[in-house]
Amino acid sequence: MTTDLKQEYTLRISQANKTQLITILYEMVLLYIDEAKDALARDERMEYKGAIRKIRGCMNELTASLNFDYELAHNLLQLYLYVNRELVKASTHYDAENLEHVRMIIDQLHGAYRQIEDQDTSGPVMANTQTVYAGLTYGRNHLTENVAGSDINRGFCV
Repeated sequence: MTTDLKQEYTLRISQANKTQLITILYEMVLLYIDEAKDALARDERMEYKGAIRKIRGCMNELTASLNFDYELAHNLLQLYLYVNRELVKASTHYDAENLEHVRMIIDQLHGAYRQIEDQDTSGPVMANTQTVYAGLTYGRNHLTENVAGSDINRGFCV
């Protein structure tokens, strides 16, 4: 993941509600699948295993975020466990076919969560964060981001 993408995801995460956080995790899984497939095509086994490890980290976050008060969480858990098994196979056999199974599942879940994102009217999960304003300036195709209230007390409030 490039530095620009990391900054973009950091900004999105700081402004996201619960549903958007899940969507972002799915997007990150899809991105890491692409990285793993690229590493496999270049025969870079360490990079490949690193990308698989990142995917598994995202899947662990998704699993930990399940609310088992709802029946859907049990179904998602079974999907996440299947994805983890496929990732183990992909990691040990260096096989892109298992990654395609993972991509298919995550892609469908991502699409479903994108559809329900607009229905979640809750505010951002993270509070007390900086507000970032982005817009086009007078420069040709130059995007400038301004941080408002950077001198305000941020982070943990006691």
